[in-house]
Amino acid sequence: YAKMATVSLGFNIDSPRWDQSTFVGRLKHFLNITDPRTVLVPEEELDRAKALVESCRAGLVPPGSSQEQLLYAKKLYDSAFHPDSGEKMNFIGRMSFQVPGGMAITGCMLQFYRTVPAVVFWQWVNQSFNAFVNYTNRNAASPISLRQIGVAYVTATSAALATAVGLNLYTKQAPPLLARWVPFAAVAAANCVNIPMMRQQEILNGITVTDENNNELGRSRRAAVKGIAQVVLSRITMAAPGMIILPIIMERLEKFTFMQRIRVLHGPLQVLLCGGFLLFMVPAACALFPQRCSLALADLEVELRDSIMAKHGDKVPYVYFNKGL
Repeated sequence: YAKMATVSLGFNIDSPRWDQSTFVGRLKHFLNITDPRTVLVPEEELDRAKALVESCRAGLVPPGSSQEQLLYAKKLYDSAFHPDSGEKMNFIGRMSFQVPGGMAITGCMLQFYRTVPAVVFWQWVNQSFNAFVNYTNRNAASPISLRQIGVAYVTATSAALATAVGLNLYTKQAPPLLARWVPFAAVAAANCVNIPMMRQQEILNGITVTDENNNELGRSRRAAVKGIAQVVLSRITMAAPGMIILPIIMERLEKFTFMQRIRVLHGPLQVLLCGGFLLFMVPAACALFPQRCSLALADLEVELRDSIMAKHGDKVPYVYFNKGL
């Protein structure tokens, strides 16, 4: 990557390879950048990929580079570097680590749900993991203090524990399947608290909205609320199939004699099955809503709407913003 040459490639390296206005296009995009294999890529190769992407943006690429090499470098860059700051993200917080990290934690939450100490421990582990993910993928334009991070972490963990422990005690006399669904209820409750708390600055101060040509129009709190609500729904959707369907599968499997003989393998089996669900659900949940979200001008705050209309008339029917992940 040291020797550079000006090359006309005929494509924009920052343009998504697939149509982002369709779910299938977004799914292909996120299947690419959430590929868990990229977690194993050495740091030196990630740094070289970043250098190549930045050089390509400047119109400089190594002589003889193929388009496939450039696209692979962009894949590594998108998987490991923050889209706003360009800084390398800690590997635990990367979306490409959601499958290996999430499968281990979710599998253990589903396996060890019967006792209160086990519920408390695994919910705490899950919320610690979520805190890493939410902090790593935060909006760099809306900084958050360590105190706010701490409050968000404690609040979300408390919500998860209260939900899990409360429902765990409540379902003691209920059918076994209901008890198996308690971890999902706790995860959903925590997501409804964790993400808004972690991104509270966006709700309080608004996020930047633009026209279709990316010209800044101002900051909107309503846009922030819409974007955060979609992220919350995406995270819950990401966990739902594995945490709802897998307990049904395990409930039926455990009735077989051969499964009763290999109880020690139930935990590893649930972890592997969780991985199978997450392998598809991580990109599918990320693709649920467009990354570049839109909001009708009529739905904006009155002051911002009036300001835009005063400057642009009726030429800006919608505003656009990055909803985050």
